[in-house]
Amino acid sequence: MLGLLALALSTAAVFIGFTQAKDFVARRLRYVDAARSPLAPFVAGVGAALIAAPIVWMLPLVGAGTAIAFGLSVALGVAAGNKEIRRSLPPG
Repeated sequence: MLGLLALALSTAAVFIGFTQAKDFVARRLRYVDAARSPLAPFVAGVGAALIAAPIVWMLPLVGAGTAIAFGLSVALGVAAGNKEIRRSLPPG
């Protein structure tokens, strides 16, 4: 039962990380050139994993894999937000 709860918490963290990062990049960082660089997803993912690591360390049900998965989901969310921006801009 505790394993199922840990899986649910990890899945929720990954889902929330992806959707929030994608929405933030697509809406708030639309005109920021640094957010559209190829290095931005990597920096955001590593930063999110480093911020999540102490939080995950204090929680008994989830481990380091959750922090890594959260960082990866944020990186993928930033990349998806950048892709959404590129699709919405006019060509040229």
